[in-house]
Formats: sequence, structure tokens, C-alpha cells
Amino acid sequence: LDVLAYNTYITSYNANMVTNEVFIDSATLRENVVALARNIGYNPRSRTASTATISFFVDLTGVTPAPATITLNKGPVAATAGQIGSNSYVFCILEDITVPVTTDSNGTATASFNNIKISEGTLITSAFTFSSVNPNQKFTLQNTGIDTSLMNVTVKSNSFATTGAEYIAQDNLFDITSESKVYFLQEIEDERYELFFGDDIFGKKLEEGNYITAQYIVSSGAAANGINQFTFAGRLSYIRNSQSYSVSTGVSLLTTDLKSSGGETIESVDSIKKFAPRIYASQNRAVSASDYET
Repeated sequence: LDVLAYNTYITSYNANMVTNEVFIDSATLRENVVALARNIGYNPRSRTASTATISFFVDLTGVTPAPATITLNKGPVAATAGQIGSNSYVFCILEDITVPVTTDSNGTATASFNNIKISEGTLITSAFTFSSVNPNQKFTLQNTGIDTSLMNVTVKSNSFATTGAEYIAQDNLFDITSESKVYFLQEIEDERYELFFGDDIFGKKLEEGNYITAQYIVSSGAAANGINQFTFAGRLSYIRNSQSYSVSTGVSLLTTDLKSSGGETIESVDSIKKFAPRIYASQNRAVSASDYET
């Protein structure tokens, strides 16, 4: 009788816990709360990278062959000057930045990078090849701590193609046609994200052999806020006569125009529970007093 009673108690407890996870108000596991929020069209906020604005110039006097323009390559640009607490942070850009080289009356050649917005984190690239043979294929980004607002997704015809089409993130079906180059993003387990694409009705469908490249920043979130001293950690290059050259000297001290701010952690479970039903209630419209309040 004791064994049967204990077994019944454990079974009842497990059944109660499973039942709790079916409802957003009582669920405790993040992946269940996220899944329930997804069912009503709510995509929780991702971690947000801290951003700063810097300026610097490069002295190119005497560099041969003389460049007409110079490019700050995407990826790492600046690092914290020393450790912040027990950590150091790297700040990146997602796109190359090219500026002209000017020469003054004294023959001094310089290139100025002004008000460059940099984001804290590591630039990661994930690549996938679409296969129509596998109906269960998923495009999962394996890193946690992704800032989904800092993401570039490109689709090429195949892995050997040199150019591709940039796809734009979309979170609703408004103004989407069968030719719209869009992708959708959803949070899955362990705070990771999954990409999915259109079906030739809502968004352009992938074709056999398409090569998908996703570039994104994995950030430390709020931990990197408040930094105002940086050292240069980027790569500079230029092209002359169809040949690429790198520049490793002549970079001035970095001037911080705006110290790092805006970094946030991923949206909490409590926040999802609070806002998902309210977003669902408003349905992207505002026609009543309670809608405006929501």
C-alpha cells in the first residue's frame, strides 16, 4: 500500500507539472513559455548588443601604391582599453565601410572614419545548403546570446556563387508577396534561434542547392554598457590595380563620440508572460480604448 500510494503521488505530481506547462500563466520552463507565446504570434525580444560610436583617422602618407579609398573591414573594430572588471570586450561592425583618402597641401594623405557605430560581441557566420529531399531540414543558429536585430541573411544559388540576394527579416505577413525575399525567425530551446523561409505564397521559396549564409553578433548584453575607452582592433585594406593591400600602421587614437549603451539581456520569462497576451489582444490594430492602452 505504501508503494502504491507513493507511486500514485509521484504520478499525480508529474501530471500536474505537465498540465501547468500547457498554459502560459503557469508554465515555468522557458522553451514552453516561448512556444506558447509563439502560438499567439509573439516573438520574445532577443539579447541586445551594447553599441558605441567612435571616430579615428589613418595616416597613409608614404603608403605605396597610394590608395584612393580605404576600407574598414567588417568584423572586429575596437576592443576595450584594459579589462572591465574581469572581462574585456570586442566591438564589431556588420558591413565594410569605405572612405576616400584625401591629401592636403603638405602632401599628408589621410582617411577619416567618423561616427562609426560599433556593436559589442563576436561576429559569427553560419551557413546551410537547402535540400528539398529532406522535408525536416531546419536552419538552427547554434549560438546563444544572439542579437537578432544585428543579422544579415544572404541566399546564393549555390555554394560556388559569388553573389547572392539579401533577405530581410519579417515578423508578419503584411505586404508580403510570392517574390518577397524575406526570412522569419523564431526562438527555440536553450535560447537559440531558427530561420525559416517562404513558400512562394508568403515569401520566396528556397530552391534546391541554395546556399544560405547568416551573419550575426553574439553579445554580452548589458555587461558591456558604459565603456568609453577603446583601442583599435580592426582590419584596414584597399584595392589598387585589381590587387588587395592591407594597412597595419598609421591609425590614430580612437575618439569615443558616444560611450557604449543599450545592451540588454534576453527577455525574461515573466516579461513574456506579461506582454504576449497583451500583444495578442491588440492584434496590430488600435480601434478601442483598451487597444490604445495595450
